[in-house]
Amino acid sequence: MGIISEDIIKQFQDLMEKVDEPLQNTFENLHQGCPTEALVRFLKARDGNIPKAQKMLVDCLDWRIQNEIDDILAKPIVPADFYREVRDSQLIGMSGYTKEGRPVFAVGVGLSTYDKASIHYYVQSHIQINEYRDRIIIPAASKKFEQEVSTCIKVLDMTGLKISQLSQLKLLTVISSIDDLNYPEKTDTYYIVNAPYIFSACWKVVRPLLQERTRKKVVVLSGCGRDELLKIMDYDSLPHFCKSEGSGSGSSKYNRSRTGDDNCFLLDHGFHQELYNYIIHQAEAMMESRAMVSQKSFHVAFPEPDPNDEKIAQTIESEFQKLSGQNEAAAADKLDDLTINEDKETK
Repeated sequence: MGIISEDIIKQFQDLMEKVDEPLQNTFENLHQGCPTEALVRFLKARDGNIPKAQKMLVDCLDWRIQNEIDDILAKPIVPADFYREVRDSQLIGMSGYTKEGRPVFAVGVGLSTYDKASIHYYVQSHIQINEYRDRIIIPAASKKFEQEVSTCIKVLDMTGLKISQLSQLKLLTVISSIDDLNYPEKTDTYYIVNAPYIFSACWKVVRPLLQERTRKKVVVLSGCGRDELLKIMDYDSLPHFCKSEGSGSGSSKYNRSRTGDDNCFLLDHGFHQELYNYIIHQAEAMMESRAMVSQKSFHVAFPEPDPNDEKIAQTIESEFQKLSGQNEAAAADKLDDLTINEDKETK
């Protein structure tokens, strides 16, 4: 979907002004002072169709109210040692900013194990990062770079991707559905780095199933992607697994040997320290600190997955099963099958 006309935006705005007050209130938390930008995101997600965009946004606002998303940044995962285990098994962090001011989020797809907690903690943690990004990081970036910043980029490290990770598909589908339905168009580009053959094999069959809008956002880079990423960000903002060829997060030894300042996945990294401290302070401000001794997770209702998302998950499962009898090392020379998109224009 290209540029959304002002007339379409105005029609959508008029419709949303008629919704009930509780929806209006949570919409303010969602748009963070930028209502037009939020309306445009939902319009883009529904190809400019106003009725569909309105339904999507109203459903999102209902989801936020029913699951108390506005208060999720006052719901810490405790104790801190348990939260550290969540961080060690759900590898995500923020490494810096692009030259245009977009936050750079790194995701360790291949080495995330999701085996230290229930699915609810991982979903809670993911939503908290989304909310912290939208409420704190992006507004601060707009001020810092003196221009409007509304999206982030994500660098996905595929190091360590294995067939055995098939069991994670349900969790990843849930997280993907939450993002698609409630945080649409918040990621400008997904950069894939350190891609093994197993990713190449799956990507060839999954790519045609993606919506064109999503497909255009995915850029597969050679190796660790350092040289290409340096065109849009400074060296200090590169995720640690992109800073030199062969330095990917491919071993637990590497992960544990990096300092908290360098490895943005670790709880000791500045981003996670600031995020966790913010959540603790918010909880104290709401006088909920007494409940913090409990490890009760913040259960969020999982959305019904989009039929196309289910099809994609089934396709990945099928491809993993086909590869299960193959020797991935012997098939590594087939990496040439990857479509390397080096001409993607970052908007």
